[in-house]
Amino acid sequence: MKRCYVKRRNLTLIVLLLGFISALVFITSPSEGAEKKAKKGSSPVVSEGKSVKVNYTLKVDGKVVDSSSGRGPLEFKVGGHQMIPGFEKAVLGMKAGEKKSFKVNPQDGYGQENPKAVKEVPISQMPANVTPKAGMILAAEKDGQRVPVRIQEVRKDTVVLNFNHPLAGKTLNFDVEVVEIK
Repeated sequence: MKRCYVKRRNLTLIVLLLGFISALVFITSPSEGAEKKAKKGSSPVVSEGKSVKVNYTLKVDGKVVDSSSGRGPLEFKVGGHQMIPGFEKAVLGMKAGEKKSFKVNPQDGYGQENPKAVKEVPISQMPANVTPKAGMILAAEKDGQRVPVRIQEVRKDTVVLNFNHPLAGKTLNFDVEVVEIK
């Protein structure tokens, strides 16, 4: 009988020991809550609603057409429709200090050129202090907003104005660095 008692006692000790080890592993392993807190403490990423500052260079057909160089970073709110859709999509998930190069197709940029946005107007409607030349960019008022208008062609008595955005129909190549995320 004694022998049986010893075996039970050893078995009890082993079960207690295993329970103790399991408890130790549970206590020392990161809990799900701790993992979430660690993720919250990690550096933020560009996401909807965040205010973001970026340095950028925009190239079209291999030529630089715009850059934040010398002007400081561009600041915008993600999802605030301040940037073209393709730009916002491309920077989502980036972290501060991260650099990225990407292309934006016309449909996610300034759209395709709309032939209906080209209008021929009498030259007499041009401002008196402007001598119209093909390629010249003017500002016009449309729906209460100022929009760029390109003189496409100058004819004898008329001027052909293109109300499409100057980058409509173009593939845009961006080099971007995220400077700050708030």
